[in-house]
Amino acid sequence: MTAQEFEKYADTAASDIGYIDVHCHLTGGEYGNLSDLVSKIQAAGVKKVITAGFDIPSSEAGAELSERFGCVYFTAGFHPTELSKYREGDLDKIAALLSHPKCVALGEIGLDYHYEDTNKPLQHEMFLRQIELADKFRMPVEIHSRDCAEDMYRFLSDHVCKIRHGALLHCYSHSPELAKEFCKLGIYFSFGGTSTWKGSKRAKKSIAALPIDKLLTETDSPYLAPASAYGTFPNTPASIPEIAANMAQIKEMPEEELKIRVWQNAHALFPKLGGAGV
Repeated sequence: MTAQEFEKYADTAASDIGYIDVHCHLTGGEYGNLSDLVSKIQAAGVKKVITAGFDIPSSEAGAELSERFGCVYFTAGFHPTELSKYREGDLDKIAALLSHPKCVALGEIGLDYHYEDTNKPLQHEMFLRQIELADKFRMPVEIHSRDCAEDMYRFLSDHVCKIRHGALLHCYSHSPELAKEFCKLGIYFSFGGTSTWKGSKRAKKSIAALPIDKLLTETDSPYLAPASAYGTFPNTPASIPEIAANMAQIKEMPEEELKIRVWQNAHALFPKLGGAGV
């Protein structure tokens, strides 16, 4: 988009654009009254949030929340560290949820080698089965990736044809050099409160290195509060403006422009969020 096109878009669509949290967890009971939480989120200028499923109960609860609150969307999937809960037939339940009008992606799925008892073959098997399901339903995927950088890159490179409907590496924590390689696969990246922390050099360098049309904002709440609330719990999607302001500073661009770009990026990656304008 040229500068002139951007200005025209900003003038005509400003009232419809807000901040967006593309990855949070609203189903765990950490926030108290959810109506009050939603009011707080909206008062902060956050117009849409995506609550991420990590097993069957959280995915189904996300669907219920999306039906209660207009600003809430959800994903459905099995997180790599939750696979001990998996039972045959659960993928059929996820498939049914993918057809929900407010289910925007399959996720969160991926690889996580953080724990000593990690069953890597099972994680790879279920990651593959779930991206194949997403491809069948023409859905994007939200990917969790921890302590597995090289394996994640090999996996996604080997199966890039199965993520042709879009993929997000949420809360990106690998190197900025590898970020550039993931970007070549067409992947999007979201950053949260950790990117505002003073010592988060990798995240800051990755944000600086990546193109603006691949960047998104998230909180991963109730976890990972930003710098201004470091150490507090629960974090909420109302912290998105602080995250966006930090990202704009890193990208050396006006915060309002970054907000619009992120809004466009989110709607490009997740078509079921609704129209994004240009």
